[in-house]
Amino acid sequence: MGKKRIVKKSEEVQATAKTAAPAKGLKKKIEHAVFYVQSTYNNTTLLLTDTKGNAIAASSSGALGFKGAKKGTPFAAAKAAEVLSEKAEQVGVKRVDVVVKGVGAGRESSIRAFVNRGIQLNSIKDVTPVPHNGPKPKKARRV
Repeated sequence: MGKKRIVKKSEEVQATAKTAAPAKGLKKKIEHAVFYVQSTYNNTTLLLTDTKGNAIAASSSGALGFKGAKKGTPFAAAKAAEVLSEKAEQVGVKRVDVVVKGVGAGRESSIRAFVNRGIQLNSIKDVTPVPHNGPKPKKARRV
């Protein structure tokens, strides 16, 4: 089994406190950002980028601990948007353009929760892919 090591708690706490890295802060303050919402039936993924498309922060229903069918609910999407809006406030975001993709239940609730934190909404753009005719359907079954 090997030797048992005994570590005193005071030494362990001091060692971890010294090795912890300081929290990183962004150098630039970003006033205008783009808020991407991808809402499927199973999950809602949120992304905040600057106007060039560089990611600032991200959040999703699954990342907050919602599991299974609860990930696709409007409530889970709103909670993810609240977490992302806190990160946006730290960066200094004041205005936001919204790009929505998908047909899930969290589309509208995530936008409402994000904007309710005091961030101004410039525009909402829907980029959900819609098939113009799609692939050829299967042949009819002959029984």
